[in-house]
Amino acid sequence: MSTIKSSAEHLTLNADGASKDIKFQANGVEKASISSAGAFTSTTIDATALTGNLPAISGASLTGITTGKVLQVVNAVNATEVTSNSASYSDTGLTANITPSATSSKILVISSNDCTKLSADTSVAIRCYRGSTEIGGTIIGRKIADTDDTGKSQSVFSFTILDSPSSTSALTFKTQFCNAAGSGTVRINAGSGSSTICLMEIGA
Repeated sequence: MSTIKSSAEHLTLNADGASKDIKFQANGVEKASISSAGAFTSTTIDATALTGNLPAISGASLTGITTGKVLQVVNAVNATEVTSNSASYSDTGLTANITPSATSSKILVISSNDCTKLSADTSVAIRCYRGSTEIGGTIIGRKIADTDDTGKSQSVFSFTILDSPSSTSALTFKTQFCNAAGSGTVRINAGSGSSTICLMEIGA
């Protein structure tokens, strides 16, 4: 037997029976219910009729959005200077770690790299790795614009890569650089320069 009890300004609804759900009906049609565990379920709520302050909810609880949700964001900054006189790639020191929540997730990689040419007739190349796998193409940036034939020149190489790692393991993303001309000197993060990498897990 269900009980409705009113005392002063308080109203008590008590539902007995097997399910112990409290059901709200209009013209014999169920519009909403409250389970014995306290979960509220509505079959029809007109969003335009909602007024007042709504309680804060976690984005993880949202449903009905099948793709494109940003599930997490990781950002890293590196300001350590590294120099190269070689056409062989080496680490810039810029790394970031992320653990995808689902194998279907994609990782959006956004990076900005501070590069300086310290000699004439030289250039720099930047590439990105996930673990031991190169992603996004071998050469991200190349020639640093010349201010003159002998003076220093500085450029910022930025790139965006949408990666599909198909993994729920911890992943490390990093950048590498080299002197693409194989002569002269190039440097990452010269002086007060710094480089950044941002990883965004996108729900697929």
